[in-house]
Amino acid sequence: MTASSDGPDNGPSLDNVKIRSPRPRDAASIMLLDRSHGPVRVLVGRRHKAHVFMPNLHVFPGGRRDRDDHRLPFHGDIHPDVLERMKTCCKNSTSNSRLRAIALAAIRELHEEASIAIGTKDGGNTLLPFLPDLTNLRYMARAITPPGHPRRFDTHFFALFTDEAGVDPDDIRDSRELEDLRWIDVNDVSAVQLPDITEIILGDLRASLQSDASLPFGRPVPFYYTRHGRFVRDLL
Repeated sequence: MTASSDGPDNGPSLDNVKIRSPRPRDAASIMLLDRSHGPVRVLVGRRHKAHVFMPNLHVFPGGRRDRDDHRLPFHGDIHPDVLERMKTCCKNSTSNSRLRAIALAAIRELHEEASIAIGTKDGGNTLLPFLPDLTNLRYMARAITPPGHPRRFDTHFFALFTDEAGVDPDDIRDSRELEDLRWIDVNDVSAVQLPDITEIILGDLRASLQSDASLPFGRPVPFYYTRHGRFVRDLL
């Protein structure tokens, strides 16, 4: 901007500056489901109060895709129907390698935030202490953080049953990123405070479980995003 001739340049007026929202970053989250005690329960933890994004709220374990996630070796590959549904939800514009890296990020984040390893032990893996197994992941939803937030994510939500993954529901531990890890009944979340999008996706999960408790791999997936300031839900 050129300085005015009748005074000093004090910088651009705030009235003329558009605050640009950050570009959404790939992220992944896991709804770990326990069906061994009657009603299905899902694992959530509280984000630390110092977090910029969603502080003090209970969320599913998850986080952004890291640069090295595509390099993670794995034991079992993602189900073909899940991969196909992810491609459909991404308008076939994303490579299989990137989609697989998103699923691997979900497994990695679950281990980092809850000390749960989904896969087989392998001492030769230098990136993780186990080989991730993507076989039983269900693709459940995709949601893009609306503009106006300090951080934005393009998050892919997966579901995984503990009994299929060989996970002991009692063997969970808090981490620096998630505190107060707990199992909550998917039909009663009143004990915790959840972000709006988490409650919405839990509603979709309840409907899916009522329709078919096995959560078929190729089920249609809701995609949440904002268009012209309106919250949109597409079923893909």
